Amino acid sequence: MNVDVRKRLAELGLRLPAVSPPKGAYVPAVRSGPFVFVAGQVPLTDGELTETGRVGAEVSALRARELSRQCALAALAAVDSVAALESVVRVVKVVGYVSSAPGFTRQAGVVDGASELFVDLFGEAGRHARSAVGVGILPLDSPVEIEIVVQVSGPEGPVS
Repeated sequence: MNVDVRKRLAELGLRLPAVSPPKGAYVPAVRSGPFVFVAGQVPLTDGELTETGRVGAEVSALRARELSRQCALAALAAVDSVAALESVVRVVKVVGYVSSAPGFTRQAGVVDGASELFVDLFGEAGRHARSAVGVGILPLDSPVEIEIVVQVSGPEGPVS
């Protein structure tokens, strides 16, 4: 990949958050061969849920889109904890879960917040397959949760 992703983050005025400690019996990210699988990330600020509620009721679609972007940054921090962010070759798959009020059908627009961030950071290598799923409730009453799979280069091993 020819993009300096850390420089691009800085240009966008963004920084990776600290990796969120698991809220259960799992790890934030696992590398298997050339792929990193990231557990679902909810929008946290200083370890606390940034906002709660269902999209289309307590949370607007626009705000949920911003929260989706925040989740995407958290997912990249999880990637960086097991494989250097610079080793990302492409974003392969994004799954977005949107806690949806009855009748809310704009899940795809909410998850676009994450998808557009990956394209902004990685260019064409940020384009990915995706699912946007409406659900009744998410852990901790989060409005949105994002999980990703990325392809990385280089040998497996501890990140220095």
